[in-house]
Amino acid sequence: MSNFLFDEFEPVTASAWKQKVQVDLKGADYNETLLYKTDEGIIVRPFYTKEDRTNSKINLPKKGFNICQAIFIDDEKIANSLALDTLRRGANAIQFKAIKKFDYQKVLKNIDLKSNTIYFQLSFLDADFQIELSTFCDSETVYFQTDIIGNLAESGNWFISLKEDHRKLENIVSSTKNCISVSSDLYQNSGANIAQQLAYTLAHANEYLAHFGKDVADKIHFNFSVGSNYFFEIAKLRAFRVLWQTLLNEYEVKNVEAHIFAQPSLRNKTLYDYNVNMLRTTTECMSAILGGSNTVSNVSYDAIYHKSNEFGNRISRNQLLILQQESYLQEAQSFADGSYYIETITDQLAEKALLIFKQIEKAGGFLHQLKAGAIQKKIQESALKEDDNFTSKKIILLGSNMQLNAADKMKHDLELYPFVKQRNIKTILIPINKKRLSETLEKERLAQENV
Repeated sequence: MSNFLFDEFEPVTASAWKQKVQVDLKGADYNETLLYKTDEGIIVRPFYTKEDRTNSKINLPKKGFNICQAIFIDDEKIANSLALDTLRRGANAIQFKAIKKFDYQKVLKNIDLKSNTIYFQLSFLDADFQIELSTFCDSETVYFQTDIIGNLAESGNWFISLKEDHRKLENIVSSTKNCISVSSDLYQNSGANIAQQLAYTLAHANEYLAHFGKDVADKIHFNFSVGSNYFFEIAKLRAFRVLWQTLLNEYEVKNVEAHIFAQPSLRNKTLYDYNVNMLRTTTECMSAILGGSNTVSNVSYDAIYHKSNEFGNRISRNQLLILQQESYLQEAQSFADGSYYIETITDQLAEKALLIFKQIEKAGGFLHQLKAGAIQKKIQESALKEDDNFTSKKIILLGSNMQLNAADKMKHDLELYPFVKQRNIKTILIPINKKRLSETLEKERLAQENV
């Protein structure tokens, strides 16, 4: 292709751009007017040039992303019917959720386990059952989202005990593939900033590597939640791949890439003006795709207050189908390569996260810091800052703290309790609580509906 058109223009340096900007500001201070500092400590500039390119090599998925639908197993036949219907309608991945053992032959009947990706999120720890289920599936594309450390962090207790949980997981690891998940979504939904999310996820995964050894690396996968800071969330997922590779290099592990299961955050979802949730999940799914997720599972616009329903599931699935097939994002994992801005913040997020990770390891490791309450304290500090920004409207959620619809009533439409539940059980450590930003405000509005 001819460069005639481009040869007509002289290259412009970063200093020349800055000089031009300063002239246009007409005396206003450049730093105070156009620069801002994020919660992660990153300075965002008004422009970036090729001088900011890092040319970092990131191991991104070699094929397009999977479209996943979550299905709760209550009745096995119904779960199977829903899964088959979902796969016929365009999804190629299913996340089965269960709180007790189930008849897996009924659940998986007529499902092609080789060409579809299946995730099992089990809210219990049963080594015999999981090994039996894995043997039945016998597939490289079946993943078990088993995370004993994540369960400890969220509930404040082990499933059984430290010794017994690790013993059961050792049995699972010795007999199954893709059997350990790291629940990064917990940190995002509880209010941790992006650098903290990356550092805690890495330190969390390192606990498994330290306990089971480097041979378990290819059995670990990651569950991320994606927020609304569009470019930063793209950079977050890319930065994690860099960090994971850096950690594996220390263990001298080669040819193991991070498998990322991503879904939109619940932290910014709202009860009132709930249709806006569809806009939020759309951009968050785009960040997940462009960030290089292997699988994206959307969240229904009414997930926080309605039981799973056909309409909500269809809309959430179709959002991904539109992004994949009509927006041509099927194989868009590398679209961010060469973006001066994204490459810069990717490197900066990785550097910030690595610093936090090293501090955690120096202080005894993730589990030690979790038991001491240090991780919970840092997350709480970040969450309170975010809450203050929401209250002061530095963070805007339309329909909640901006442009409220006074006629919007929700009190009689709640099928699920949409707020953090108080737990009156004894715990061995302070649990990390997932909480939405708008909960306090929504409770006040619900109380006023019948006044």
